[in-house]
Amino acid sequence: MKPLFLSSSDAKRLDLSRLLDPAAIAIVGASTDPLSISGQPLRFMLEAGYQGRLYPVNPNRDEVLGVKAWPNVLAVPRPCDVAVVAVSAPRVPAVLRQCGEAGIPFAVILTAGFAEIGAAGAPMQSELDAAIAASGVRVVGPNCVGVMNIATRAYSAFGAALSDASLRAGPMAIVSQSGGFGQSMMAFANAQGIGVSYVVSCGNEADLTFFDFAHYFLERDDIKVIAAYMEASVEGIGLRRLGRHALEKGKPILMLKTGNSDVSRRAASSHTGKLTGDYKLFHETFREGGFIEIPELDALADVARLVMGGKYPRGRNVGVLTGSGGWGVHIAEHCDRAGLKLPPPSAAVQERLRALQSTFASINNPIDHMANYRDQHRALACLVDDPAFDQLIVRSAAGPVAPQWTERFLEIAGRTEKPIIVSWASTPARAVDLRTKLEDAGFLCTNYASRAAHAAALFTEFAMKRSRFAQPVPAAERAAAPVPLPQLTAASGTLSEHASKDIISRYGIATAREVLLPLNEILRLHTLPLPAPLAVKLASPDIAHKTEAGAVRLGVDSLEALKRAAAEVHAAGLQYRPGARIEGISIQEMARGIEVILGAVNDPSFGPYVMVGLGGVWTELLHDVAHRFAPLGVAEAKEMIAELKGARVFEGYRGAPAADVDALAQAMVALSWLVVDHGEHITEVDINPLFVRAQGVVAADALIVLGENPSADV
Repeated sequence: MKPLFLSSSDAKRLDLSRLLDPAAIAIVGASTDPLSISGQPLRFMLEAGYQGRLYPVNPNRDEVLGVKAWPNVLAVPRPCDVAVVAVSAPRVPAVLRQCGEAGIPFAVILTAGFAEIGAAGAPMQSELDAAIAASGVRVVGPNCVGVMNIATRAYSAFGAALSDASLRAGPMAIVSQSGGFGQSMMAFANAQGIGVSYVVSCGNEADLTFFDFAHYFLERDDIKVIAAYMEASVEGIGLRRLGRHALEKGKPILMLKTGNSDVSRRAASSHTGKLTGDYKLFHETFREGGFIEIPELDALADVARLVMGGKYPRGRNVGVLTGSGGWGVHIAEHCDRAGLKLPPPSAAVQERLRALQSTFASINNPIDHMANYRDQHRALACLVDDPAFDQLIVRSAAGPVAPQWTERFLEIAGRTEKPIIVSWASTPARAVDLRTKLEDAGFLCTNYASRAAHAAALFTEFAMKRSRFAQPVPAAERAAAPVPLPQLTAASGTLSEHASKDIISRYGIATAREVLLPLNEILRLHTLPLPAPLAVKLASPDIAHKTEAGAVRLGVDSLEALKRAAAEVHAAGLQYRPGARIEGISIQEMARGIEVILGAVNDPSFGPYVMVGLGGVWTELLHDVAHRFAPLGVAEAKEMIAELKGARVFEGYRGAPAADVDALAQAMVALSWLVVDHGEHITEVDINPLFVRAQGVVAADALIVLGENPSADV
């Protein structure tokens, strides 16, 4: 996590205990219709046996569903912790003000008809905002399903999922931007035997937000894992802070993120901006922070089971123990696809396995004992001690030997701190009691090799992040001390190539040799100013993309060709943009090497980040690009380079020497500090192309876009 973005937050100090564990709840607008939204909260709490005090508020009724009713909020006996507001939108602000007068600290507004309906709801939203400010009441919603405490059955909410009497509390909390999806997560987790203590539907987030609840749950000792559903957020910095907080507490946030195509898309004028969609930044945020990004609800349940088991792998090495050769191959294949490693047992453990004199078809990995489940526990005892493995996947017994196998498995597995996933051999409907016994003991049991491998891979990535975070890490290396750039203060808009290259060179990024001359001086030249071949480009701050304007000529190899090329690019630029400011004609050496595009953006939501990709078709068509938030260290920069699909090109091919990856990494680090040091001025930097040579790198073109950016103050 970058040092610029600390996780300290007021949200971490917010006390939401009276909201989440209320002793008294007022239901404002309580209806006698138990199927209506305004009737469901009272109905479900009565049916579920909520032991707190319930105060239905309805001026037209003496009682609602058999409970004494009160004419207004001010008449409700005190103290009262939460008001569930289910009246029409025009009445909500007045009710909220009454809540403030009555000393009710929290309100859950189920009512819709505010900002979510667009311009038509804007006046009501303004009235609501004013009422929140005036009342001092902390508000969930509006337009939300509500807040649920499964342990106490305090349902300040509505929704059919609350009619399920089997709901059980557990060490998971759910925070969702969709009420319906949040309840689906709860129901699915419950069906998989995963207990959920709290479910929060954030709604419009007029006051309390997704981040308030997530930070709060991270601080609670009874919560081991948070499941989250997010559709949109422009709080990129806030999301990154939340990720760091999760790593600080060692608790994962299982994130299901949707709406990944057009969320707060920012228009950009350079290649860098065009190649970066908003989801890339969410993905990078999830990668660097304490998140586990999950694609579906089955992964949520599987990973949650591993988290609740409390045993974290040290690395990606998996040992597979099975009584079926086919299942061993199947599991191994899915592990490989998921990025896990299957090394052989250590030599010492292989000797121990041979000494068992059992029936092994293979003592490599997978280890296949040929369905000898009566003897499998002895092999398992060897494998759990093997330092070659960070975790294990074990195929269970089925049929008559399953009870004995379960007891021996639990005995041996209880002696190790390595996580073990059980590849469940029985069909889902058979031996349910044994499977439940294993799950209650903290083991993931699954019939599917793909789910076992996928869950293990996701959990392993978080475990390794958590382990790295716990180790002291040096601050990101600076390529050099901060360089004063007073020219940025006086400039605006897009800098010319010449000015942009001057700036990146001050941060240690080498640029191609260049001479900048007016056209009339070039026409009077008697010799070439630099050795041929040359690149000839128009220098204009008003023409960001010279190639599109036809204002570039390459491979110029003579004086006459230089004069002709200079006149052509000058004319092309003025035809492309009449009245453009012309700084001159740039005459440059023709750089050679592996073509790379290098860029940085100071994103107003997420903060500064760096991207790198192979140039030409690799970047434009294949989007072979890697991203990291700035500032970078050299190790991070090399990770980015290694992520590129075409990274092997740097190793040398067809007799070409290997490229200087170290120099490329240093250039990436330098660029990251440039955008960090001068984020109050620089919006974007585009170095395209940057040529990576056998020794060193050289930038053939650069573009810097200026403009104030709010992320600079974070």
